[in-house]
Amino acid sequence: MFAITSLLNPRNAQRINRIVKELETQFGLDDVQDTPDPHLTYLLTGTRRLNELKAMLREVASTTPPFSAFTTGLGVFPGKNPVIYIPVLRSNDLNLLHQRVLDVTSPLCHAGTYYRPERWLPHISLALHDTTPDLLGPVLGHLNEETYNLRLNVNNLAILRKKGDLFVREEMFELTGKH
Repeated sequence: MFAITSLLNPRNAQRINRIVKELETQFGLDDVQDTPDPHLTYLLTGTRRLNELKAMLREVASTTPPFSAFTTGLGVFPGKNPVIYIPVLRSNDLNLLHQRVLDVTSPLCHAGTYYRPERWLPHISLALHDTTPDLLGPVLGHLNEETYNLRLNVNNLAILRKKGDLFVREEMFELTGKH
């Protein structure tokens, strides 16, 4: 299993990791740490043709200029184990990169329902898998004490590989296209 993502820049990653650590300390929520690098996901998929996937993403990265994306607020995907996240606002640049990733990878990867353009909700996960509906109120009350208006420098595409319970960095490609 692979995740095609953009990793956050060090300053934003540090802020997200601080929030995640607070949620572990105060509420015992630590499953999101199975992916040590905070990121935004374009596609979660499986493929046996990893070298071809890397070549395709390298090409997209070499022809895509870096750009800014913005976050605001908090969100929840409801369920037995609600996911708490920071929404990333969709923009033309972000939509274009997502579509390019889907287009080039379609011969190798099938985009699940939630990664199709009409359903994709880019976000940065703060808590998942180990949350419960009973914890939702207290956690959101705690998170509500600050704002989540971040400027993200989207400057890479990265492949994260599932290894046991973790998603670890397989390879990263800098966005080097010209405006």
